[in-house]
Amino acid sequence: MAYDEELAHRLRELLADEDGITEQKMFGGLAFLVHGNMAVSASRNGGLLVRIEPAQTDAALARPHVSLMVMGGRSMDGWLTVAPEGLTTKRELAAWVKRALTFARTFPPKRAGAASRRAPAPRARR
Repeated sequence: MAYDEELAHRLRELLADEDGITEQKMFGGLAFLVHGNMAVSASRNGGLLVRIEPAQTDAALARPHVSLMVMGGRSMDGWLTVAPEGLTTKRELAAWVKRALTFARTFPPKRAGAASRRAPAPRARR
């Protein structure tokens, strides 16, 4: 399944005035990066993939339509999926985008073609 083109368009509109935004196909979806660090993605499974501060995972999971992103049978704190039902309004989507941008900006910019410096790995969940 391809990513949701309408969601990608909505993300482009929200991110149009932000500095350092690029798009890249990742995880089967279309990711939006801030200076090379992923913030959000129009997921191939529908909905939004969001990267947030790992310490905020449990609070975010208490919200409706939010679950841990699962890839290869594993999930990690800070990587969430918001189902389409949780993104019906501009306000709902904008809140997730703002949260993801705030976290992505905590990382140093990545240089094009350079090996990425990774933050400490968040704890894995099973």
